[in-house]
Amino acid sequence: MGKLQVGDKAPDFKLLNQNKEEVTLAQFKGRKVLVYFYPKAMTPGCTIQSCAVRDAVENIPEIQGIVSLGISPDAPEKQQKFIDKYSLNFDLLADEDHSVAEAYGAWGEKSMYGKKYFGIVRSSFLVDEEGKLIGVWNPVKPDDTVPNALKLL
Repeated sequence: MGKLQVGDKAPDFKLLNQNKEEVTLAQFKGRKVLVYFYPKAMTPGCTIQSCAVRDAVENIPEIQGIVSLGISPDAPEKQQKFIDKYSLNFDLLADEDHSVAEAYGAWGEKSMYGKKYFGIVRSSFLVDEEGKLIGVWNPVKPDDTVPNALKLL
């Protein structure tokens, strides 16, 4: 599947959150949703990204009214530890088989120290009330997720 673009319908998903409860994109119809993909809980870049979303949810009026969802291949238990350690105030979803990341074009070839491997391409998406993408940032830097969304809100 090619990369998603503004105007595309956001792929629906059903994933477990940190409490092992099912969360779907469809359940938020009628609300804007910020969906972001991060490689691994509690790593430096992922912490910067998630804490920026946390702070925006608490302090920025334009973000306070939208749903924020972080997605990574981590298991629900690790997501819960990440939430507890950094007082995150939104759901983190476990995409352990990376099928949702693939549907969003957030899974791809990466390179570290000359070794190639597949993993999460840090990305963020802003979904409107009808389930259409109004913002696509793929790839995105950890500290650009919130500023990018704010430009569209």
